[in-house]
Amino acid sequence: MLFHLFEFLEEFYSGFRVFQYITLRAIMGVLTALVISFIVGPYVIRRLGQHQIGQQVRDDGPESHLSKAGTPTMGGAMILVAIAASTLLWSDLTNRYVWIVLMTTLAFGVIGGVDDYLKLRYGNSRGLPARQKYFWQSVVGVAAAAALFLSAQNTVETELILPFVKDVSWQLGWLFIPLAYLVVVGASNAVNLTDGLDGLAINPAVLVGGALGVFAYASGHFQFADYLGIPFVPGVGEVVIFCGALVGAGLGFLWFNAYPAQVFMGDVGALALGAALGIVAVVTRQEIVLFIMAGVFVMETISVMIQVASFKLTGRRVFRMAPLHHHFELKGWPEPRVIVRFWIITVILVLIGLASLKIR
Repeated sequence: MLFHLFEFLEEFYSGFRVFQYITLRAIMGVLTALVISFIVGPYVIRRLGQHQIGQQVRDDGPESHLSKAGTPTMGGAMILVAIAASTLLWSDLTNRYVWIVLMTTLAFGVIGGVDDYLKLRYGNSRGLPARQKYFWQSVVGVAAAAALFLSAQNTVETELILPFVKDVSWQLGWLFIPLAYLVVVGASNAVNLTDGLDGLAINPAVLVGGALGVFAYASGHFQFADYLGIPFVPGVGEVVIFCGALVGAGLGFLWFNAYPAQVFMGDVGALALGAALGIVAVVTRQEIVLFIMAGVFVMETISVMIQVASFKLTGRRVFRMAPLHHHFELKGWPEPRVIVRFWIITVILVLIGLASLKIR
């Protein structure tokens, strides 16, 4: 909105032209989302507490988590408010990528919100039945993938790019839709599985989101894309503002979610953030790089898959408890140690992912 306002005001004062720069609007997006989170956060936490919207703890979870029962949850709603408001204020609203990314994120947030509501209403940690949750995630994921495929304006938008290797790509054609679907839905569930400790999921999401913003900027800038040897995707640079809003909203939420947490994001936040990372990776053509940078989310997901498969096939558990962070808790690691070490791993993986911009 402000972007279009300043574009109009350029006719009267050339100084407003500075807001045409994506980098400035991305910075403003970060700061706007951060300020909104700081302002809205205390009010949301207070209202959630007044309505007794508290966390439901797994009966079979670590005993140290029993004290978390009743902590306000569904705080991810304030993340979505901050992301949406900041994106709408600073983005070029004629850009199709902005709308696809934003609407996908909000749709997954609605699915997560329904899941959280059912958990609270019936007083258990199960919420929306798995089949129903997966069905609606699939509907949104396929819709987002189809929208990108049908609106593609050049072949690079449907190619699979191999990082660290120069000029290696495969034209996917209609296979782009199932790939994009798997990335979006997979990332959504991966972040949701990781969201089990105070601040464990939000900081990696911020780090990966910020790094994807770098890819979006480079991919949307012809000279940078040509120099770095990455695909040039016209218009995708505008997604940087969304990534900036995600970073600002995430940092603002972390202020309240850091150990010991005053509020949890709930599925409304976790499903939405994961979908946001997935859809941004798809539009920037960096699905494989996302797999690298989001390694913590991947490890958490794989640990659950291994645990379930092992128990069904052999009756034995590989880990003391899944997802992986619970395994380390039961080994005696204090919660802050698990959180910070997973953060450090994410920083390393994000740096490796960013290195793919130059190492080719």
